[in-house]
Amino acid sequence: MAEPRRSKRPLQDSRFSRPVFEETITIHSSHAQRILDRGYYRVAAALYAIDVVLRIIGDHDEMDAVETLVDGHIQAFATTMEQERQRLLMLREQSGITRHVKYTRPVTLKIQISSPQMAQYTVLIQVLDRLMMEIDSLWMNAVLTSKQKALAGYTWRVALLRIGREIMTLERRARDAAARDGKADEVAAATAATADTDVVVEHDAADTPAAASADPEATPAPRFPD
Repeated sequence: MAEPRRSKRPLQDSRFSRPVFEETITIHSSHAQRILDRGYYRVAAALYAIDVVLRIIGDHDEMDAVETLVDGHIQAFATTMEQERQRLLMLREQSGITRHVKYTRPVTLKIQISSPQMAQYTVLIQVLDRLMMEIDSLWMNAVLTSKQKALAGYTWRVALLRIGREIMTLERRARDAAARDGKADEVAAATAATADTDVVVEHDAADTPAAASADPEATPAPRFPD
């Protein structure tokens, strides 16, 4: 068994006592693991910074608008992924498949969730993981081709990374708004508290080359024949 790796997560602002959930999650598929490696903690920091910045600005209407926008991005994508997973489950049933895949290097980590949006984004990664498990099962049972499997994994992973980029763009806009209000220094001081906090990752995620070379912004989510 590989030695646990120490990662980092954003600290909460030490000036405030904030409600949090402590959760332990396990991610099985390599595509979902790569989201953890490449974007999860940056998105967590962005969501935390958005909350801090909007609190400093004190514009409640802006808080509601940003929360609605983030919720819309996350919920729409979660619905799309879950619909596809249900469709693949039906394809599995129609194909008479009863075996489920297992994974050789699942990742288990402890996380601290400090906002509803962070909880929702964490669920997105778990839904992606379950979707990839269905795709892998269909491939292992020769229902999907290797090309279909590779394209599906690449497309869904990139689409979720895009959600993360949109959240980080909202953070930059919030910081710009604070700067226009003359509160850039206050924001910088409040969001500097992202020092080390241990998150134990039981196994490192494998990082394989991209499964396709298509433009990710132009690649639609694949749908397989019923």
